[in-house]
Amino acid sequence: MIVVPFKSGVGRRVFFFFQQHHPVTQVNFQSVQFKTAVYRPEDLPDDRFPQIAMAGRSNVGKSTLINRIVNRKGVARVSQTPGKTRAIQFYLVDDCFYLVDLPGYGYAKVSKTERESWGGLVRAYLEGDSPIELFMFLIDVRRDPTEEDLEMRDWLVARSQEWRIIATKTDKLSNNQRISRLSRLSKSLGVPKDHVIAFSSVDKRGTDEVRGAIARAVKESRVQAVSS
Repeated sequence: MIVVPFKSGVGRRVFFFFQQHHPVTQVNFQSVQFKTAVYRPEDLPDDRFPQIAMAGRSNVGKSTLINRIVNRKGVARVSQTPGKTRAIQFYLVDDCFYLVDLPGYGYAKVSKTERESWGGLVRAYLEGDSPIELFMFLIDVRRDPTEEDLEMRDWLVARSQEWRIIATKTDKLSNNQRISRLSRLSKSLGVPKDHVIAFSSVDKRGTDEVRGAIARAVKESRVQAVSS
């Protein structure tokens, strides 16, 4: 908040209050930096940059998606051990929004204590006041949604959150198989087909669609901030 004093004609000082917002910046995915890894809810960023969150089962391809979005190798490390990531990772893109990588869920070898710890952190993030403008829900196109996937879907619907399904690893299927699986995902999760984006890091399928959805969400967020 910026406070500007102004001296009126009758000698009284009047204060005008202006809400401070980050400047509107074009989203072109030209710069990215790892900002922070959050292990505790109280350490979540409070700088109010728009956030694009992503979640999914362990080993679904979140790190690979991040690297493809920003066209960099190794920005987000692809873990060889599913369930290893215990923190919420924040990547600042174009100095105007965060890509937020939530810990993967559903890995059987993770202890109950660890699952509860991660679950508490993720719930605090999702149920707090973080400015999540778009939620990318990653699902392996070859797999049917699990109970945990459906719980995540229910949360997104209840929150009226803007979200898209990112169907990963589509290069592993034939064209007919891919079309069939995408239709099945759309029906099983109860979303329109145009809310399901087929993605592959191998043939770059879906990269432009994902970037477009992100850019629109960030732009809309910035327009609302400036006009508010």
